[in-house]
Amino acid sequence: MNITTCKIKDLLIIEPRVFEDDRGYFFESFNAKTFFDLTGNRNEFVQDNESKSTYGTLRGIHFQNSPFNQAKLVRAVSGKILDVAVDLRPNSPTFGEWYSEILSEENKKQLYVPRGFGHGFVVISEIAVFSYKVDNYYSKQHDSGIMWNDTSLDIDWQISKSDLILSEKDKNLQSFDDFCKQNTIWS
Repeated sequence: MNITTCKIKDLLIIEPRVFEDDRGYFFESFNAKTFFDLTGNRNEFVQDNESKSTYGTLRGIHFQNSPFNQAKLVRAVSGKILDVAVDLRPNSPTFGEWYSEILSEENKKQLYVPRGFGHGFVVISEIAVFSYKVDNYYSKQHDSGIMWNDTSLDIDWQISKSDLILSEKDKNLQSFDDFCKQNTIWS
């Protein structure tokens, strides 16, 4: 397993060792001991989630407020996505900055998104299956998010706006400025 740091502290790109032969491939997608040895993070993942989406589906930018904040370990099982993490930690020097990474069936990369980040992705293949582990349970009353097209964040989703497919929830999320005024993620 290879771990690469990102321009935003605590975000990690994880590339597993893949064993391939004429039968196909095998890799360990998660090993708690190896993850801790390489990162120092002792997350206890409590839930696995999976979604299947078509080209242009954008989900995000989502997070949960305290005490249900979540760290995530995300990957594309099939297809290709552009994965985006936004630093929402008020005391971070990169507060309000975002990072994106292409995760695909081919590259098998994973992104570790710690607590205190917003997260979203857009499907850039015909279909994608997206899987992620979280270290805290979902709570509808603590669920929140920031608009995907917030002008303060100015995220480059690398896809035409006319191709995007959004849920009603994602069309009506708060602005980054409103989030900053409320700043409830840590309270």
